[in-house]
Amino acid sequence: MEETFQAGKGLAGLDEHQVRRFTSWSRWVTLVMLAHAFLAVVGADEHARHSGPGRTDPAHL
Repeated sequence: MEETFQAGKGLAGLDEHQVRRFTSWSRWVTLVMLAHAFLAVVGADEHARHSGPGRTDPAHL
C-alpha cells in the first residue's frame, strides 16, 4: 500500500493539493487515483506489448 501511495505522489501529483475543505480534498484524491489507475493500465499494456511471446529482441535472449 505504501508503494502505491508513493507512486501516486510521484506520478499523479497526490501531494500537490492544498486542503481547504473536505469536499475539494475528496475530489482531488478521486481524480488523482483515477489518473494513477489509468497510468498503471497504460504501463501494463505497454509492458505486455513490448514483451510478448513472439518478441525476438536480442536483449531478451
